[in-house]
Amino acid sequence: MTPSKRWNTTSGRATMPTEARIRTLESLREHLQWAIELEHATLPPYLCALYSLDPEKNPEAVRVVGSVFAEEMLHLALAANLLNAVGGSPRLDTPRMLPPHPRPLPHGDPSLRLALLPFGDEALDMFMRVEQPAPPGAPVEADGYETIGQFYGAIEQGLRDLCDRLGERDVFCGDPARQVGAAHFRHTAGRLAVVDGLESALAALGEIVEQGEGASAGEVWDGDPDVFHPDRDEVAHYYRFQELKLGRRYQRGDTPRTGPTGEPIQVDPAGILPMRPNPRPAAPGTEARAAQDEFNTTYCAMLHQLEQAFNGSPKLLKVATGTMYSLKAQAQALMRMPGADGPTFEYTAPVPGGRQRIVVLRDGPYVVYGGVPLRRKRKIVSSENDAVTWQTGEPLETEETYALCRCGHSGAKPFCDGTHAVIGFDGTENAPMRPYRELQHVHDGVGISAQRVGELCIHTGFCLGRTRPIASMLADTGDSDVRAAVMGRIDHCASGSYSYALERGGETVEADLPRAIAVLEEEDGLASALWVTGGLPVVRSDGRPLEVRNRVTLCRCGRSANKPLCDSTHREIGFRETDREQGETS
Repeated sequence: MTPSKRWNTTSGRATMPTEARIRTLESLREHLQWAIELEHATLPPYLCALYSLDPEKNPEAVRVVGSVFAEEMLHLALAANLLNAVGGSPRLDTPRMLPPHPRPLPHGDPSLRLALLPFGDEALDMFMRVEQPAPPGAPVEADGYETIGQFYGAIEQGLRDLCDRLGERDVFCGDPARQVGAAHFRHTAGRLAVVDGLESALAALGEIVEQGEGASAGEVWDGDPDVFHPDRDEVAHYYRFQELKLGRRYQRGDTPRTGPTGEPIQVDPAGILPMRPNPRPAAPGTEARAAQDEFNTTYCAMLHQLEQAFNGSPKLLKVATGTMYSLKAQAQALMRMPGADGPTFEYTAPVPGGRQRIVVLRDGPYVVYGGVPLRRKRKIVSSENDAVTWQTGEPLETEETYALCRCGHSGAKPFCDGTHAVIGFDGTENAPMRPYRELQHVHDGVGISAQRVGELCIHTGFCLGRTRPIASMLADTGDSDVRAAVMGRIDHCASGSYSYALERGGETVEADLPRAIAVLEEEDGLASALWVTGGLPVVRSDGRPLEVRNRVTLCRCGRSANKPLCDSTHREIGFRETDREQGETS
């Protein structure tokens, strides 16, 4: 967008008062946080209407509501970029993002109430009220705004005023690494732009308002091409909902005064799920309540991931997008479930844990918190292909919080790129939760007591050796050289399937391993497990922690029957890091 398209000055949409209401940088940051809350507030109502629609019976309505939702997600990301650019910290993982419905827009006209409704006239009336264009000459409003355009007009005015008084460099003082750019949002021609100064900030504000209200006063078009109908321009949000309300498309030459005069749009009432308006929590202990809680956990996980993405881990935006995909099936199941009536959108706190931890996402990746070091390790083998040792490679570059692929299909392995949501990955976790000591089998030698849990073995082969396995060597451990060889082999066991003590029942002796994650590669380029060391906690998607051990191996091929733990299935399927290599061997 060029400076000539600054929406409120050239269109005459807003009258500029002589005194700016946003007078300080701190006030600007506060209002941009409100903008994030405003953009988010539209998401639950749009999702309810979208998920209540049968895409086969109402494809056009699905396209319209889905495209608006995608653009509201874009606006949310743009608002976060704006706040980061001026030195703020976006907050989404907070209870105030999800007050009970019906609710007002944050700091908006209290007479406008947002409700959770199925698609229909009542929902469309609400959406049009949310997206209505500001009247010509309407003043900017920094609080209690009547229209979203007037609110963003106040932010633009504040930005201009602060840049004039403080200087552009002092206003745009944020860390450029926190900017999220070049992300792909389906169903929109809008662009997620990096904000690094006044010109790019005004372009971001223009993108938000033009997609909602239109590119200029008196026009229904937002200035972008229609991604679903390449032969025409895209209609702004307000007018898209008006098309559905009136049952007819806008065509070239139409204006807000004429209304839409183009081809008809049909909505089939039989293709709308009968969701109860503003569903309430079901009775505790019921199947319906458990399903509602699961939806809320997934939705709030998305908010948590978005907050992490906007606060130093931009790559998590793809993970958040993937999490969002899993909401549809959960929401539609709730709309059909007796006693549930629909999703409630209640806040659920994130999984607790220390600063450094791994959290397994439901049917999604491993999210690693706390800047845990990530390296590659390659198994060194003899000329006879016997396991000898692990060779540590250079560290991989990561953000403070990052996500590792669990489905095995990411195009950015070992990192997650959101593919799990597209392929419908089933990440059901069924690893045994019994303590290691209850599962282990003990085999005594001389001066050593070997302990083994077969369910943890990933078959890297260190226990076998060139001539005989550990099990047969224990009889000869009266020889200190044999005993040392057994201890060395056990120390190389990545999964900790084998461990040892100096005597039966004694304290387990563990190698001094760092708190880190290693991406393992075995012989012939075989992609193996994620090796978690140093007692790094791992938390399942249901919030239950795995037993903390010095060595844990996590599945990353997506095929283990012991998820989230590795069970060596990667060997059976010839798992590789690249699709090309995997296709050649599987």
